[in-house]
Amino acid sequence: MERMEPGALPEVAADAESPDVWGFADTAFRVLPNGSVVLTGSRYPLCGAELADLLPWMQEQIGIELRPADTRESGYPTRIPEARENPALLRALRELLPEEAISTAPELRLRHGHGHTLDEMWAIKFGAVSRVPDLVVFPQREEDVEALVAAAARHGACLIPYGGGTNVTNALACPERETRSIISVDMRRLGRILWIDPANQMACIQAGAVGRHIAAQLAEHGFTLGHEPDSIEFSTLGGWIATHASGMKKNRYGNIEDLVLDMNVVTAQGAFSRSAVTPRESVGSDARRWLFGSEGGLGIVTRAVVKIFPLPEVQRYDAILFPDFARGLAFLHDLTRQSTPAASVRLMDNLQFQLGQALKPRAAGFRALLRAAQRFYVTRLRGFDAQRMAACTLLFEGGRGEVRRQRRAALRIARRHGGMGAGEENGRRGYQLTFGIAYIRDFVMRHHILAESFETSAPWSEALSICEGVKRRIRAEYRARQLPGHPFITCRITQLYHTGVCIYFYFAFHCKGVANADAVFAELERAARDEILRRGGSLSHHHGVGKIRQRFLGRVLEPAALAWAADLKRAVDPGNVFAAGNFAAHAERQPGPQPEPDRTQARAGRAE
Repeated sequence: MERMEPGALPEVAADAESPDVWGFADTAFRVLPNGSVVLTGSRYPLCGAELADLLPWMQEQIGIELRPADTRESGYPTRIPEARENPALLRALRELLPEEAISTAPELRLRHGHGHTLDEMWAIKFGAVSRVPDLVVFPQREEDVEALVAAAARHGACLIPYGGGTNVTNALACPERETRSIISVDMRRLGRILWIDPANQMACIQAGAVGRHIAAQLAEHGFTLGHEPDSIEFSTLGGWIATHASGMKKNRYGNIEDLVLDMNVVTAQGAFSRSAVTPRESVGSDARRWLFGSEGGLGIVTRAVVKIFPLPEVQRYDAILFPDFARGLAFLHDLTRQSTPAASVRLMDNLQFQLGQALKPRAAGFRALLRAAQRFYVTRLRGFDAQRMAACTLLFEGGRGEVRRQRRAALRIARRHGGMGAGEENGRRGYQLTFGIAYIRDFVMRHHILAESFETSAPWSEALSICEGVKRRIRAEYRARQLPGHPFITCRITQLYHTGVCIYFYFAFHCKGVANADAVFAELERAARDEILRRGGSLSHHHGVGKIRQRFLGRVLEPAALAWAADLKRAVDPGNVFAAGNFAAHAERQPGPQPEPDRTQARAGRAE
């Protein structure tokens, strides 16, 4: 069977993204005059529904009254640093690229100089970013990327690759001490699916292709990549490789390293690629593996050959309630040993379950009676405590018989742990809430609440201890600082492995009146990370290290491993052309300007 060459999906005006908050420009949470909250737009099932319970529930959790009119309005864009001029470099770039593929526009440079950490979102609204790229370029061919790397080396500049700008580790932050011109290489014009090979179930996709476009275009031809991170609407294939990403359907399709068969990478030493893609080979150390998690430090991925899968015959959602989080976790443990888990299995603790309920519109008429009856059955007849119960959402994909067997096994195992089925609609809603809920962080920031997520992976034996220990540590640190109200700290299990799980934490607090609130938040997040490592969790599961977590590398890697990472960087990129400062563990071993430490520390003296 011949390869298919589908080409690119065009961007449309309605897909415009917000420059200063998460997501699409037409989508945001807003408070209505009656105090209800609504998600604007029409992209998500949650859009348009009046959420009358959300603000009251938030007030109850943080112990502080939230007055809808009491907001802190964004000052975006705050002061943007002037571009550092390099006339010879600019002349060289104009010989390589068309004029419209080179930009020094201030707001575009600002957007390319940050990701989506809370620290960065705070800085672009209420503070300042001390260094941003001096130029943004938009290559359209692999040859353009090769020429850019050569030009940067020749004219004393450095490059930072840019995909969707969704990272949450300060990976895009420009090192303040960098004196050379910094060029942001925006890869999204290299966003095509080059070919699909149905016989061998492979596809070749350019690195700048955005996740939602990849999914839509493969589906037109009857296939799926199966990689669905929370950021799939905005993140890119190249970014997934560079950050060592994981997706919500990992149980069925694997993580990014399981899906990528080959890649083409432009380095300071030239481009490397393979002449053929085979199922497996043994030809010495695999240099392609160096790129997973390299975070822009070794080169620029321009395309990759990936596995693809036929679209599933059946896709079915489900949900299960458990009396408490511990029994839900025990269910997950048995599920991995006694059955094939669903494509996606996610367990929410009680506080996150309550958030899901607060994000439901109030029911009326028959629906109100039905909801009351369901609540009576769960809490009175089954004896579930509304302040302790946990919820698990599942998404099954595959053949009809396969899905039926997996679902029956999951429900059978759940019953042994006191679980009860909560229905397909709750499962669908819980899964799809992931995309709408991402907008909450920027919404609550307007109401003086700082919020962020962070993740880890943990062995089964330590998972519950880490979940409980991090919550206790956050509360203790919060009390020690005499901060207002109560901290909001919740967690969920998002990915399963034979040996353990991925744990996602969500943390927030009311910051009005707190001096240096962003720095205080960073201190608390680092305390949580310390507790995770102390209890046997990983430094990161899929967010990566960036600059935020570099301080912890010495606790998880031996000196020999740190030296090896620095030596690899020096060998592959001796001139430090790729100078984001994310990859090498021992920055002092690298030539060229060094990355500064955590940016929140540099601004710790600034009042709110």
